[in-house]
Amino acid sequence: MVLDELWAALCGPSGATLACFLVAAALALHWSSHRTARGAAARARQRQQAALETMDKAAQRFRLQNPDLDSEALLALPLPQLVQKLHGGELSPEASLFTYLGKAWEVNKGTNCVTTYLADCETQLCQVPRQGLLYGIPVSLKECFSYKGQDSTLGLSLNEGVPAECDSVVVQVLKRQGALPFVYTNVPQSMFRLCLGYDCGNPLFGQTVNPKSGLKGCVYGQVAVQLSVGPMARDVESLALCLRALLCEDMFHLDPTVPPLPFREEVYTSSQPLRVGYYETDNYTMPTPAMTRALLETKKRLEAAGHTLVPFLPSNIPHALETLSTGGLFSDGGKSFLQNLSAGKLWELHHEIEVYRHSVIAQWRAVELDVLLTPMLGPALDLNGPGKATGAVSYTLLYNCLDFPAGVVPVTTVTAEDEAQMEHYKGYFGDIWDKTLQKVSPFSPGLTPAPLPLVEETV
Repeated sequence: MVLDELWAALCGPSGATLACFLVAAALALHWSSHRTARGAAARARQRQQAALETMDKAAQRFRLQNPDLDSEALLALPLPQLVQKLHGGELSPEASLFTYLGKAWEVNKGTNCVTTYLADCETQLCQVPRQGLLYGIPVSLKECFSYKGQDSTLGLSLNEGVPAECDSVVVQVLKRQGALPFVYTNVPQSMFRLCLGYDCGNPLFGQTVNPKSGLKGCVYGQVAVQLSVGPMARDVESLALCLRALLCEDMFHLDPTVPPLPFREEVYTSSQPLRVGYYETDNYTMPTPAMTRALLETKKRLEAAGHTLVPFLPSNIPHALETLSTGGLFSDGGKSFLQNLSAGKLWELHHEIEVYRHSVIAQWRAVELDVLLTPMLGPALDLNGPGKATGAVSYTLLYNCLDFPAGVVPVTTVTAEDEAQMEHYKGYFGDIWDKTLQKVSPFSPGLTPAPLPLVEETV
């Protein structure tokens, strides 16, 4: 009866007025939110431009004061050699910082990768601990890492103008090891595309493009499907140096959840032949010809080096991707997306993921693997390509679900023959992802080496 009376009231003149008011209020709220977002984007772009101008002036000033410095030779140094020259006094931290600062400014012109200049790196020069493993090394940070006094927006307007009160643990450890964080670089909005694609762009800072083309779901508190961070470098030896620096007492003290396991040199330097599992396809996303060739060529090289290659495919990959991983990414229960998981269902999902992890580890142990080698889409794609090839995250998202450490190593480039073979690419399901992947060919096919947790030194 109450509902009947309410409906009758809404059908009358006063109800019509109320309905019009509610519609007007909704439109006003919608317009206001868009205006707020546009204002945040405008402020972010202004700060970005001001930071880039400061970077350019600082780099130019240093070049004028040091005309004899061979910048190209410095930039060409592998990380271990650069550290050696800095520790030995052949190069100064100032030379390293301002040379890379100038290079970052130059690269940004064609990529829009830098969001801000962490200008206090200049004041840190006189405070850099000389004994640090990364003494005098400039380090760029993804904008998702908190840095005192800087916005860590994740590309979201609600985080614009909210500077961090302190450095994140990773930043603190880097500084204690002598590194010089000097720029923030762009991220996908909310970091979500790191899970469901390889793209990078957001409304605050715009699209970051790949230089070759010219053209945390990250839910707070999420534990079901882990998102991990790690260093990017030119070579494996540089990555090893980064891990040596990060896996230190400072890290274990500042973040007690990190297992206190320092980098194990005996594992990294071991010449013991490995048992390497591999698969050419996950039977979910058909690999491109270049991806298959990259894996088979690497398999041949590993066998020639004395390693044993074992065919291995984790069980039930579609279930892991479509139910466990996707369910975990939406595990906030709908605060950011649709309310699709109750607390009970979320606990059930956690249990299913643990059961799946243990089943794959049992598979792994049964054939005594040391590491798994898989195809990888990318890492360099055309602009807008990642969004069209979302299904191909099957080759990486699986390891988020398993919570296995995994990296990406470029091993070759696409050839004319690879491109010609793409004309026959059909995919497995004939869906939109299969059809679009045929048009999105990676420039630098890579591989994903993945060991079990806590034995990253193996790869």
